[in-house]
Amino acid sequence: MTRFFAIALAALALVAGFPAVAQAVKTPHVTVQLVSQAVGISPGGETYVALVQDIQPGWHTYWRNSGDSGAATEIKWTLPSGWRAGDIIWATPTRQPTGPLMNYGYHDRVLLPVAITAPLSARPGQRISLKAHVSLLVCADVCVPQDADIALDLPVTAAPSAVTPAWGDKITQALATSPKSGDLVGVVMKDASTLKLAATSPALKGADFADAYFYPYAGDVIDHAKPQLIERGPEGLTLTLSPTPGAESKAAPELLAGVLVVSGKGYELSAKAGILPLAARGLGPPPVETVNAAGLGLIGAVAFAFLGGLILNLMPCVFPVLALKAASLASHAHERRKAQAQGLAFLAGVLATFLALAGTLIAVRAGGSAVGWGFQLQSPPVVACLALLMLAVALNLSGLFEIGGSLQGLGSQAASRGGLVGAFFTGALAVVVAAPCTAPFMAPALGWALTQSTPAALAVFLGLGLGFAAPFTLAAFVPALLSKLPRPGPWMEGFRKLLAFPMYGAAAWLAWVLVIGSGSDALARLFAAAIVLALAAWIMGIVQRRHLAGGRPIILTVLGVFLLVASIMAVIVPGYSLAGGPESLTQGSDIPYQAYSRERLAEAQAAGKPVFVNYTAAWCVTCQVNEKVAFSTQQAAEAFDRTGTVYLKADWTRRDAEIAAELADHGRAGVPLYLVYSARGGEPKVLPQLLTGPIVARALEAAAAR
Repeated sequence: MTRFFAIALAALALVAGFPAVAQAVKTPHVTVQLVSQAVGISPGGETYVALVQDIQPGWHTYWRNSGDSGAATEIKWTLPSGWRAGDIIWATPTRQPTGPLMNYGYHDRVLLPVAITAPLSARPGQRISLKAHVSLLVCADVCVPQDADIALDLPVTAAPSAVTPAWGDKITQALATSPKSGDLVGVVMKDASTLKLAATSPALKGADFADAYFYPYAGDVIDHAKPQLIERGPEGLTLTLSPTPGAESKAAPELLAGVLVVSGKGYELSAKAGILPLAARGLGPPPVETVNAAGLGLIGAVAFAFLGGLILNLMPCVFPVLALKAASLASHAHERRKAQAQGLAFLAGVLATFLALAGTLIAVRAGGSAVGWGFQLQSPPVVACLALLMLAVALNLSGLFEIGGSLQGLGSQAASRGGLVGAFFTGALAVVVAAPCTAPFMAPALGWALTQSTPAALAVFLGLGLGFAAPFTLAAFVPALLSKLPRPGPWMEGFRKLLAFPMYGAAAWLAWVLVIGSGSDALARLFAAAIVLALAAWIMGIVQRRHLAGGRPIILTVLGVFLLVASIMAVIVPGYSLAGGPESLTQGSDIPYQAYSRERLAEAQAAGKPVFVNYTAAWCVTCQVNEKVAFSTQQAAEAFDRTGTVYLKADWTRRDAEIAAELADHGRAGVPLYLVYSARGGEPKVLPQLLTGPIVARALEAAAAR
């Protein structure tokens, strides 16, 4: 027995004395060899064998995706029967710029491990030769293909072996530093002509993203030579990538996989197409109002929406129809049942229109478009049709023709039926006119709603409609209030005609919005359509008067209807171009400003300057009121100049997916939104939606204080 152990120990010593042996192959610019992590391999066991490339200074080889040019290293194995080689475990690459091209690869030395598995039939004491043919491209100013046949003799041991002294720890380190998933969650989204790639993970919280870079596995997805813009988030980042030339109009890939390098560490990332997470967006932690909006919950969001709807009655957008609502109520103030019926009809019109707008908004967003509250006013044909509608209402109030006569209390049975219809459409019209406004409390509620399921979103819009209709509807059910209103009489006819002028003003304002969004050529079409509409209204008035006299003016009726249809068709047929409008869309103060971009915001913050970001639109009445009341004041202008604040305008007059995404990041679905970034850094301060010069000045002084 003692003799048996002596022989066994001698055999083990013999094996241990002949560890894995390899011969390096030198080429003009790179030396390659195979090295093993372990001294030997046991039957059925696994070890790692690495291809070592020692690259001449100034030269480089390539990663699995070589970038704009080059070729990845290939290994073709020749192994004994039953032995298996896995895939190359690629080291994290580095950028290798060459002229206008961007390539991905390695310089100096790189180890590329491969798992080698022995069959169970391997016999201890054998020495196995692992042979490989290596093809690689080594480049500097020129590229030289290199081929080498290399081999490694690896002993089979009865038990797992220790690591080799020369290479074991190096291969272990290469495996440890190779890209891992790191629990990263990736999302990719098409944004206009760019790709947005977001990555979030607790592992990225607080990381330094200064030199973050994404290396895609596929070589035909992005333009490698274009810079990758970095946007920091509280638990991740978003990169703006340029699609490969010719693919700018294509949809985002269903899956974008590659390696994300952050703080010098590589992470495997598989990003699915979807909506970018808030945790990966923004230049810092999300603002307080964003967090509050995210945590509202359904009950809180509905409550906020109801309050916002109440306040919406006092916003500038609704002024043109406030008098209409008052006149409608006064017409039946002393006929309780009719007043209540009108109040309910008005409520029905408001709710139906809010829900219709909400359904359309949800459907458009589900189709991939980045839109928000007031989206309809970003469409020139819709703006033109609304201008014609306001003109038609004004002509009706001026007495050119009659629709819903009992809105002014004419008193007949037919008029009573028409009065309910008139109240319904007054509610609908009030919502349409209110669309350009976002009231306090309303903004976070809508921002929350548009991130939820359809039923939850509709519930929030229903709360908004109830709040908006509540003052008028409840007033119709309060006898004490109704009794104080003046009785109907001849004065109402003059008051009715007076109400036409705010509606003429609304039509003129919408014409201005159309010019801002689509250029001056659209104005000629709108004016022509307005003249045809006015002629149609005049003819319809003649028809109504002759009909009351017992006549049947069929020809005039047909002509009036034809002209009415023609006026509408003139503004909805193709011809408006969102791209044809002027570059400067917003009007208002003389304070110097720049067009908003994330890059300009980042540059200003990097320079240590306070920044004021104004999310606005030409069709937003509240925005334009703030331009006059706050930004056109000497106090605001002096504050901007004194504090050195950088003023950025994010103009949403025309559809802009980037601005829509920015609004969503801050829990908003529409404009206005005013953010003040402090010179000291940190999260932005959200200002009220109704501004004054002192509010702006105080915010800028606080942001500039050190």
